Amino acid sequence: MKSFYKGWCLTLCFSMLLGGGIFGQKRKALKPAGPITDRQFWLQEMDKMVRPVMYNLAQDSLRIQMPKVTSKRIDNKDHRIKVEYLEVLGRVLSGIAPWLQLEGGSQEEVRRRDQYRQWAVQGIKNALDSNAKDFMRFDIGGQQLVDASYLAYAFIRAPWLWEHLEKREKERLVNSIKSTRQFKPVFSNWLLFSAMNEAFLCRFGYDWDPMRVDYALQQMEQWYVGDGMYTDGVHYAYDYYNSYVIHPYLAAIAGIIGKKTNAYDSMFEKIKKRNERYAILQERLINTDGSYPPTGRSIVYRGAAFHHLADMAWRKTLPVQLKPAQVRCALTAVIRKTLESPSTYKNGWLTIGLYGEQPDLADFYNNQGSMYISSNIFLPLGLAETDPFWSAPAEKWTAQKIWSGEDFPNDHSVDLR
Repeated sequence: MKSFYKGWCLTLCFSMLLGGGIFGQKRKALKPAGPITDRQFWLQEMDKMVRPVMYNLAQDSLRIQMPKVTSKRIDNKDHRIKVEYLEVLGRVLSGIAPWLQLEGGSQEEVRRRDQYRQWAVQGIKNALDSNAKDFMRFDIGGQQLVDASYLAYAFIRAPWLWEHLEKREKERLVNSIKSTRQFKPVFSNWLLFSAMNEAFLCRFGYDWDPMRVDYALQQMEQWYVGDGMYTDGVHYAYDYYNSYVIHPYLAAIAGIIGKKTNAYDSMFEKIKKRNERYAILQERLINTDGSYPPTGRSIVYRGAAFHHLADMAWRKTLPVQLKPAQVRCALTAVIRKTLESPSTYKNGWLTIGLYGEQPDLADFYNNQGSMYISSNIFLPLGLAETDPFWSAPAEKWTAQKIWSGEDFPNDHSVDLR
């Protein structure tokens, strides 16, 4: 008991120094010696967002502490609450995975990462243990297919997590992900969720189903409509699903399957070029103040609207037209804009909204866990602080240059069929 109390107190003290409480409540941070860097700002915002999830899951108290908030348009409230726990786990881990994988950094950052690594491993263990309060079933509905894929994505982005699971947990995880095969994916971006689960099994040496991967890849190729964008199913909708799911998932799946077979080489080359084109479009959507067009469904996912741009930066695959520093500054503005409202958090937990609490923006499937996909904007924290993304001087992004009167190269569509 003394050992536990000592550890708890050390965690509390460290948490207060970081400016966030154990459960993510906003606390008055110590005044910094000078202006903080963009990386320090990102770390603070990431910590504030995901700390209540990771801490409580590690303590086996997520179901007790996490609010049971759902959209006022919810289709099945009881069911959406049941699935929100796997939903929040997969989405948070997929966003912070590159940072968990990273080594080195400042003493403060290393301490913080070590703490999160401990929470992640223990939290995953609790999620897979049928005797734990936070045990998460993967077989209670189609939504589990979605969020199992985000969890699988986290392990693909951070093999460190896999390497630090015990054999028992590895087998439980694999069996849980396989159990989602019973669910038929919606004829939309959901095909990629099935494919990602198979890519996870492929990546870590388990039997995988090439047909689920092939079907998703071939169908997405049919749904490509031009200029770097896909339809999300049969009909085109102007929303951010090309960024929330389609481009990042295609990039990850291509990276894994491309090492197993050359059958998709020509398709993967087109996917690479489309990724670059869409990254250019994404950067141009970011206004001078970090705002962006609030269009389409799932707009309450906040910074995840730029999941793709963040993913491209982390993977160091940005097109030549985009310098890492301008992307850093643009994404920093988005983080600041989407999280600055005083009503963004309630008792330390994200509220439903884009700029603070705006419940009328929610869709029928949104619950408390849904918004945490916004953690995917933090992917570039997986780059070392010496990487040009962080170390290069601040630079204006496209909107700032154009709307300040600077001359700037014109933009035009690209045929990438």
